[in-house]
Amino acid sequence: MLQAVIVDDEKKALQSLSWELENFSDEIDVVASFTDPFEALNYLTHNTPDCLFLDIEMPTMDGFQFIQKLSNKDFPVVITTAYNQYAIKALKNEAIDYLLKPIDSDDLKETIVKIKKFNTKNYTADKLEKILINFNTNEKHKKITFNTDGKLVFLESEQILYAESDGNYSTIYLVDGHKIVLTKKLKEVNELLPSDSFFRIHNSYVINLTKIKEFLKTDGYVVLQSNHKIPVSRQKKSDFLDLL
Repeated sequence: MLQAVIVDDEKKALQSLSWELENFSDEIDVVASFTDPFEALNYLTHNTPDCLFLDIEMPTMDGFQFIQKLSNKDFPVVITTAYNQYAIKALKNEAIDYLLKPIDSDDLKETIVKIKKFNTKNYTADKLEKILINFNTNEKHKKITFNTDGKLVFLESEQILYAESDGNYSTIYLVDGHKIVLTKKLKEVNELLPSDSFFRIHNSYVINLTKIKEFLKTDGYVVLQSNHKIPVSRQKKSDFLDLL
């Protein structure tokens, strides 16, 4: 049974859609419905349904604005409206389907098939991701896992030179000259790196201790094997020297 959430500012339209969904199909259970899109956003922050049926024309926030504000997008969105001019925009906003009200039972059946395909595909992808992470983080095959750009990257410690902060982003610099940009703060990246070989030498830098070529004591810099010069902050200098 698919668990569905409906958002429609008109109470009669919401009740009608609930009736249509539950009577045209024995495969959908409406678990929550909202006339207030802000209440719906709060609910969807903490709950993940199998699908969302979303009206477009709402006075306080239209359906497309609603989609952009969703923090949790791990479910398919179906646009429902009495107007047919939104079809292309609906698809561009990542909706998987578009239904004209009143909903035709045959159209609904096709939508349910799309919802099932979407959920099966995402379930398989999530399951595979967990298998890969578990495999690459066990002691026998231990690697560092980074989630970036819609993919998982698995690295050995010796492949990494250093990591640099850029506000809410971080950049990993690799031995082979490549870079990986992450939507993580440096603190989060540092927590992923093994503490026995990486050290946060500065607020903006974490270095691989095994890649140090020189330490310029007077200038307060380390020089890595790649010839990158990384500053050592005054606060970290004493702890760094203890490590050396």
